[in-house]
Amino acid sequence: MIFGKHINKYYLKYSWALLLGIAALFFIDYMELVIPSLYRTVINGLNDGYNMIDGARVPFDASFVIDRVLYPMLFIVIGMVVGRFIWRMCFIGTALKVETGLRDSMFGRCKDLSQQYYQVNKVGDLMSYFTNDLETVQDCFGFGVLMVADAALLGVMAFVKMWQMNRLLTLLSMIPMLIMLAIGVVMGKYMEKKWEERQAAFSKLSDFAQESYSGIAVIKAFVNEYRELLTFRKHNKNNENVNVEFVKLSMKLEIFTELLIESVICIILGYGGYLAVSGVFNAGELIEYISYFDSIVWPVIAIAELIKMTSQGKASLKRVSGLIDAEIDVADAPGVDGGEKVELRGDIEFRNLTFAYPGTSINVLENASFTVRAGENVGIIGRTGSGKSTVADLLVRAYNVPDGTVFLDGRDVNTLPVAGVRRNIAYVPQENFLFSDTIENNIAFFEDPMEDGEAERELVRKSAVAADVHENITGFTDGYDTLLGERGVTVSGGQKQRISIARALIRNAPILVMDDSLSAVDVETERNILTNLRDSRKGMTTLLIGHRISTMEYMDRIIFIDAGRIVASGTHAELMSGNDEYRRMAELQRTEAEKERGERL
Repeated sequence: MIFGKHINKYYLKYSWALLLGIAALFFIDYMELVIPSLYRTVINGLNDGYNMIDGARVPFDASFVIDRVLYPMLFIVIGMVVGRFIWRMCFIGTALKVETGLRDSMFGRCKDLSQQYYQVNKVGDLMSYFTNDLETVQDCFGFGVLMVADAALLGVMAFVKMWQMNRLLTLLSMIPMLIMLAIGVVMGKYMEKKWEERQAAFSKLSDFAQESYSGIAVIKAFVNEYRELLTFRKHNKNNENVNVEFVKLSMKLEIFTELLIESVICIILGYGGYLAVSGVFNAGELIEYISYFDSIVWPVIAIAELIKMTSQGKASLKRVSGLIDAEIDVADAPGVDGGEKVELRGDIEFRNLTFAYPGTSINVLENASFTVRAGENVGIIGRTGSGKSTVADLLVRAYNVPDGTVFLDGRDVNTLPVAGVRRNIAYVPQENFLFSDTIENNIAFFEDPMEDGEAERELVRKSAVAADVHENITGFTDGYDTLLGERGVTVSGGQKQRISIARALIRNAPILVMDDSLSAVDVETERNILTNLRDSRKGMTTLLIGHRISTMEYMDRIIFIDAGRIVASGTHAELMSGNDEYRRMAELQRTEAEKERGERL
């Protein structure tokens, strides 16, 4: 069995099923211990031609065999079949429910964890929690209860039967069992450590494979298949080594168990044979005693297996609990009503904000201050690494910000519920992510799907038109029902960006944040999208982050960031005349554009 903060509640929740399974197990074990007495009856009947029943000799004939042996055996077999079906449903069925409950808890925590957690913990490692570790915990829960209950019930009842037949022989038989138990306890602690190493090795292997599959295009482009193969072999070999070490340890425990069981059989045959010769036992009673010992062998093996399984389960539950207990970095501040309905106009203010990403000491933003009025179209531009994307991350509460530094509609963002803030912001991230689903479902990815399917489809098409991707979609064979590959690999980078823009536009949120979302489209498409945004989002705030000056010319105002500081703010014309760095960037981009145009001609 396995115990822990996140699994103990299931013993109480499903106590009725576990108790029913234990009752069925008790019935089976009781029936199983009736069988040795039938063996004695047959053996003695064959040897003597009769059996002593209540002090009277009863001839061992056909009617005796049918009435006293076959009918009871038939009842026992039917009862054991039914009982085993019941305990399997109770124990294994409950274990599957426990696995489902833990998986729900794990996924529920995963959706609440911040980006910081996923930057530290890799996808392959997390997936091993949901597969290998959960399966191990499930096995340990279901079969653990079975083994503990069966070892206790069958073991105790068989021991009592053996004790009643001969106490000295029973004591001699139990000595090797106690030795085996002591060895198992010691080895179990070491096996738990080895199981943790095994799971860690599997996580590394799984993570490397997942990363390689995702980056297969890059691997092929750089002709690095052989290097990746060598690295995979290294991880695979390490996984093999730790598995072999665990299996060796497991086999040693099984060998010790088998050795000690066989030693007990030698004791029974030796001393039991002496008792038979001395007249203490007859042949039937010796067979009956050996049968009782056969019944007690399973509990002994179950204890050895339970030690191994518990060591695995503890290690896996530790990893699962680590995920469920992972700290939620970005959460509502104390006293904030998470269910508060937030409706924003779109005013944004950054007030002397200095920010460094968790785990680093380098400030990405320093004393950043700017204001965006509701309904404004504002662009944020700067060199790579200047802190532009950080502004978007902080607006959507991907990270925590100090109190009194970010305000929405005049309210400190830390006094608003995180979910409420995000519902008011439509976000197009720099790394566009599309699901392995239809284009229509990717665009219609909002919190409350519409009941009217036709109205929803019309809204999807309207958003796609605004994102200037409608014609591309209708050009596909299946149109909006086109199924995208993993991460949207079946569409071009520009199409992926525009589908992501359509997904943001369909929300019609008061604030739209686009983080370098037009980098993969041509100038004409960019112009169409920005024109559509102006027409469709009148009175709503749009914050466009980018690096192309041509994009910023369409904005009402431009904020220029350099090395994490706000160095200038104004229209394109104002920055061209009043900021040398902005002007140099514009002239350089214009020169590069003219050069590319000349090369194409």
